[in-house]
Amino acid sequence: MSDLFGRLTELFRQGHEREVEDLLSDARFADLDRTADAAVLIAVTEQANPTVLLTQRPRTMRDHPGQVAFPGGKIDKGEDAVEAALREAWEELGIERDHVRVIGTTDRYQTGTGFDITPVLATVPADLAIRPDPREVESWFEAPLDHLLDRQRWNENEVFWKGAMRRYYEMDHEGYRIWGVTAAICINLSRRLAWFD
Repeated sequence: MSDLFGRLTELFRQGHEREVEDLLSDARFADLDRTADAAVLIAVTEQANPTVLLTQRPRTMRDHPGQVAFPGGKIDKGEDAVEAALREAWEELGIERDHVRVIGTTDRYQTGTGFDITPVLATVPADLAIRPDPREVESWFEAPLDHLLDRQRWNENEVFWKGAMRRYYEMDHEGYRIWGVTAAICINLSRRLAWFD
């Protein structure tokens, strides 16, 4: 077991043994006529300064076009969240299941567009050969884990949306705007993992 895998596993266990209030969700904005279960993979690279693999969705996609995202998508019939996240990571980035060390599933996030997303935290080798599928990934990059888990690095904003004020977070990383669902999942994870203690 790598030091990173062991540390994340222990922090994950501790963080999910306690109640955490005010986790982010867009459930109140959700389109209940169009709902789907989905899963994403939070793939942390096993290295001294761990990073997280992120993608930018093609601008031609129906849902969340052009946005930065974790590898992921809808859960197919007969799959659980972990199986779906691993399948999507393979389809989008060519990450083989054997290279993924799953830690566990964390807090679900319901989007305003009707997706009920289960994030799956895992580690992957730092030197993975990434082969993005251009139909699903416009580009991919790595962001430092400690940046994504540092709430001081996120800008908090509000916008009037669907008849109410909606709070959201965003961060610029080397020209990529990380916001929306991806940012909310990072903020929720930062409330579970005591990474800086």
